[in-house]
Amino acid sequence: MQHSIPTDDLGPEGKVMAEAVEACVHCGFCLPTCPTYRLLGEEMNSPRGRIILMKEALEGSLSLEEVTPYLDPCLGCMACVTACPSGVQYGELLTPFRMQAEATRRRPLGTTLLRRVMLATLPFPSRFRAAAMLGLLVKPLRPLLGGRLGEMLDLLPRSIPRSAALPRHVPAIGERRARVALLAGCAQQVLAPDINEATLRVLANNGVEVLVPPEQSCCGALAAHTGESRQAKSFARNNLKAFPKDVDAIVTNAAGCGSGMQEYGLWLLGDSEEGAARNLASRVKDVSVFLTELGLKSPDPFNKPIKVAYHDACHLAHAQGVTVQPRQLLSAMEGLELVELPESELCCGSAGSYNIEQPKLAGELGERKAEIVRNSGAELVVTGNIGCLMQLKKHLGQGERGLPVLHTVQLLDRAYRNEL
Repeated sequence: MQHSIPTDDLGPEGKVMAEAVEACVHCGFCLPTCPTYRLLGEEMNSPRGRIILMKEALEGSLSLEEVTPYLDPCLGCMACVTACPSGVQYGELLTPFRMQAEATRRRPLGTTLLRRVMLATLPFPSRFRAAAMLGLLVKPLRPLLGGRLGEMLDLLPRSIPRSAALPRHVPAIGERRARVALLAGCAQQVLAPDINEATLRVLANNGVEVLVPPEQSCCGALAAHTGESRQAKSFARNNLKAFPKDVDAIVTNAAGCGSGMQEYGLWLLGDSEEGAARNLASRVKDVSVFLTELGLKSPDPFNKPIKVAYHDACHLAHAQGVTVQPRQLLSAMEGLELVELPESELCCGSAGSYNIEQPKLAGELGERKAEIVRNSGAELVVTGNIGCLMQLKKHLGQGERGLPVLHTVQLLDRAYRNEL
């Protein structure tokens, strides 16, 4: 039996989705920037092709079974939004469509179980740490394991770093210039806890008082972008209560999380809390944006010159439109030579859960990005998203033969501490 999205009950998102569809003039400017179109070369695996498919499904002309094979490979990287001369808000079509579709579509049992495990662990740091530690115990058996389980084990780092609970309050050093709240994130707390610790030190060094609300939860981006509407909205509503209103900004240091929180108004469209959601979204700023607007305290010069490549995280560059500010922060470091990467608009293949659900395409994109980085002559790679960071580390290699990968604030923190 085939299932189509009911066209008579699209909810308040229907108008937003229709506007996105109608704005597309099918000019094709999006094609060169679309990672899956670049890899697969098929019109239906391009943004304009997917827009047509979603339109036909919404109107009932096509079933979900006919369109989802082309929609599932979409990374949701939003490079098409940056490239579009007509201002098509592709994310305002894709995310609600996935939420509508997930409520009615039928998946194979293995895929259903994988998604349930993923959404029951990744958004919860303590659960994710336990799962990751179990994965490391099983990893020696990787040659015997195939399928999704083996591919998920490949994503784990060699070890899980120790971490301590973040303080609820970090005072500014010197004169207080601002007061903010920090989103701690989920997977980042487990895989790279130093990013949050470095963020707190860098903000404090710049005269910023930081609150870390203990009641906060996952931002909900993973759930929303995989169509799990109920969980995404639950996380959003919780964070509306958890984050204080008497701060200058809600600071994020993961591109996907910042982008997700800025979508709260879309997720809660028509809800009684839509106004509060839009208000919170307007106060969310990536740490690079916040520091640039505040005015960065000059870090100490590096002990020796270093060539650094900056990798644009998609949900920072395309979803949030943030490209200049991270480069300004890096350029403020004396002795740093910034290396620009070709194909900077193309995704590295991480994209939230993409490298779990679409491992083959994610691997191809990761290798493509790694080869570009290797050919750049850079000695270090910097990015603004935990998913990108882990993907780059995986494909660039680790240890003496690998190329080091850091978050922007980690490099700033090392400059302030004179550790480079």
